[in-house]
Amino acid sequence: MEKIYILDTNVLLHDPMAIHAFAEHHVVIPMTVLEELDIIKDRREKEVSREARIAINNIEKIVGRATPKEIQNGVPIDTRETQRLVGTLSIYVDQRIKNDDNIPYLSSNTQHANDNRIINVALNLQMENAGSTVCLVTKDINMRLKAKGSGLHKVEDYRNDKVIDDVDLLATGYDHVEGKFWDYIEQKNGSLSTANLGGDTVHCIDKSLFPNAYPTQFILDSDEFIGLITAIDEQHIHLLDLNKQHLMSRNYWGVRPRNIEQAMSFFLLDYDDTDMTVLTGPAGSGKTLLALAYGLHAIIEDKRFNKLIVARSTTPMAEDIGFLPGTEEEKMAPWLAAFDDNLEVLHGNDEHSMSSIDYVKEKANIQFKSLNFMRGRSFNNAYIIIDESQGLTQFQLKSIITRVGMNSKIIVLVTSHKLIISTSPHSHRA
Repeated sequence: MEKIYILDTNVLLHDPMAIHAFAEHHVVIPMTVLEELDIIKDRREKEVSREARIAINNIEKIVGRATPKEIQNGVPIDTRETQRLVGTLSIYVDQRIKNDDNIPYLSSNTQHANDNRIINVALNLQMENAGSTVCLVTKDINMRLKAKGSGLHKVEDYRNDKVIDDVDLLATGYDHVEGKFWDYIEQKNGSLSTANLGGDTVHCIDKSLFPNAYPTQFILDSDEFIGLITAIDEQHIHLLDLNKQHLMSRNYWGVRPRNIEQAMSFFLLDYDDTDMTVLTGPAGSGKTLLALAYGLHAIIEDKRFNKLIVARSTTPMAEDIGFLPGTEEEKMAPWLAAFDDNLEVLHGNDEHSMSSIDYVKEKANIQFKSLNFMRGRSFNNAYIIIDESQGLTQFQLKSIITRVGMNSKIIVLVTSHKLIISTSPHSHRA
């Protein structure tokens, strides 16, 4: 069944490339949406005006050479993926909608004229395409209520970029084997070879034993075995044998892991072959403390990085930070109080704890940054912690990750009910 999606203005401001997220289906942009984007692109708010310009340029790129008739019927959308079916995009001239007793149009009153006209487009398409699914996509809760109340059968929020809703579908970063690992290999009749490479013990096992395995994933059993997948080829998995007791005895800046999950997190934070580590877990699971403790160790003791950058999204994601007095770091203080609390935990037993904290901040060159003003910058030789990332969209997180330069590492912390450890291998400005 054909599906027709009508996009509201706030969807394109939220994700300027949202048009490409509807696969082979038909996307409709009401003329009122283009008019609102045209007004917004000239606003003084840099972020929202930039998103409006990106959305307009993307629409123009799709329909630029099409004839007026083709634009009304639907222009193919370049999905950039050859295996996916190509959808279509059309622009609906909603100003030409006439009153029809058979369709429950909303009146174009002054206060809600634009919202009502967009809803009327969906109502009209629903009536004209009885055999198709017509859906209005908007992030405005009240507009969704109005659309449903006016008789529109299908109304949805734009969820294509909701990272946190998909946490249960993400890999946990480790695979647990019931019983003993060696018994599991024997029961599955899997081949096993072991080699010593540079003092490290590496096992080569059949890939069929763990078909969903991926590099930098841990494999542990109910006993004492724990290994890290270092490489995967067509038939085999290369597993670095790790000593569980050694992992649990790691100590960075006075912090020792209290469980195997924290021990695995410490190992990945110190792993040279990863540029990005994502730690996801419930509040109080130690994500910030682990990331901060290792960062201080890597900068002050190991001299791996030159500075520690701490960033967090300010709520709301706008330039409201400007209303607070002081420098950027002073303005960020209310949002980054958690890091000061963790610094107090790390130095709470010092004779002069506050002096120790001030010394560490200066020695580690700790800088507090707002995510609102990181676009366009590059951070080299830096250890970067992004806190409370569950409030970021994929577009915002990608903008931050691309700021990472040479010899830098980024740690993304996400608060969720589920514990996840994941990494990304070396890729400069990936």
